[in-house]
Amino acid sequence: MKAMIFAAGMGRRLGKLTKRLPKALVKIGDKTMLQIAVEKCSADGFDDIIINVHHFADMVEDEVERLNKTGFHLTVSDEREMLLDTAGGLYKARSFFDDKPFLLYNTDIITDLDLKLLLDYHNNNDGIATLAVRKRPDNKFFLIDVSGRIRGWCNKATGEEIIVGSKTDYFSEIAFSGIHAVNPEIFDFMDEGVQSLTPLYLSLAEDHKIFTFRHDEGFWADIGTPENLENVRKYYGS
Repeated sequence: MKAMIFAAGMGRRLGKLTKRLPKALVKIGDKTMLQIAVEKCSADGFDDIIINVHHFADMVEDEVERLNKTGFHLTVSDEREMLLDTAGGLYKARSFFDDKPFLLYNTDIITDLDLKLLLDYHNNNDGIATLAVRKRPDNKFFLIDVSGRIRGWCNKATGEEIIVGSKTDYFSEIAFSGIHAVNPEIFDFMDEGVQSLTPLYLSLAEDHKIFTFRHDEGFWADIGTPENLENVRKYYGS
């Protein structure tokens, strides 16, 4: 099965650390975050993987080459000229995918979530996309109805709120986990250029099924800040 790992970001929230190396090559123990992401996706059956590169692209490509030599099947999508964000990066890599649902995975996510369960849930609900979510502290949340469909988005820090369709009393807030299962038909609603997947999902949510998959149990971490990085290193004893 196919997957895309987003590894092109600047990693600015990690501060000085990403001034000398890309976020994807920050280490947890003796493994880079990219290696951990590749191993996780491959172990759960997503063993044909494309990885986008931008920040310190040569260094990330060297790591991809090293991992390929150990038996993984990895392809690079080159965004050296322009960082395209998640939707733009996915659209650039569209020729890699076939007619089957695929996985999207942020390289700075570490989790024990069974990714195959996410895909099974996605396939059983016949949506265009299914986002892994969990109840956790954050500022940005998707708003979902009782069926788990996305009906909006909000930013608690700024007060911004986007509602898709008519508002009900049943919307609840849930935080995105940086992992999605997606149908290839999504490319019909995309175009070239810089774009994030969040506004794309919101633009589609009224007329298309965008579901969420809850995984409140188990381990999950976003290695986006120095504090989170140190906490995960302590968790792994590294």
